[in-house]
Amino acid sequence: MEKDLSKHSSSWLSDWMAERGIPLWALADLGSLSTPVDGKGSGFPCAVSFMVPMNPGIMAGIRQGPGLSYVDEFTQVNETINAVGAELEKELLGRGHRAMRLPASARIDAEQLLADFPHKTAATRAGLGWIGKNCQLVTRSHGPWVRLGTVLTDLELSRGQPMERSFCGACVQCVEACPAKALKGASWRPGMPREEILDAHACDRWKKEHFPDLLEGRLCGICSAVCPFGGKQTAGTPKKAGSCTP
Repeated sequence: MEKDLSKHSSSWLSDWMAERGIPLWALADLGSLSTPVDGKGSGFPCAVSFMVPMNPGIMAGIRQGPGLSYVDEFTQVNETINAVGAELEKELLGRGHRAMRLPASARIDAEQLLADFPHKTAATRAGLGWIGKNCQLVTRSHGPWVRLGTVLTDLELSRGQPMERSFCGACVQCVEACPAKALKGASWRPGMPREEILDAHACDRWKKEHFPDLLEGRLCGICSAVCPFGGKQTAGTPKKAGSCTP
């Protein structure tokens, strides 16, 4: 079960995160994974994974599709993540550690629609949440209504307990709501291929066809908007009969 893992790390980092309003973060053990490398060609054994919540009112309002308010929120939250990541990278370097921040929402492989290293992988390894049937990180406190930040490092502090299973249960609200029919309804397990959960190319095509003016067709968010774990943040969120209860 998700818990606040900041108490397992040093007080300076807990205070540092609290001063910046970061509600959930932890260290992830990446020792068994291939990571981006530093200037000397060395990978990183761990990462600080953190999240910045999205505005619940805006997220609840995109169940039928995104608009300009979602674009503004998405952009602003990504800017916050990049600013916090840059600050943390500088702080860690100043304390004698290796560190490399990963930019928010960046792709290095346009054909495979992949990032340099998945923020979601760091987050699940840190124990912040699981991968939902919408292929997004889902937290108990905010559902998938969050954006993720990652700073790779060699910081020698306690790691979070990796998440090992999905807590979506029988819920398929995101699968049923996906207009691209890109979600397959599979329950996540660590290490499973993304393709078993999501047809990323079908998702990408639909966004480009229907929302080409919203960040060049990179936004939708409907599958996140309908998630009950996110919806519990707003009063009067409608529930479908037979849906999962957070």
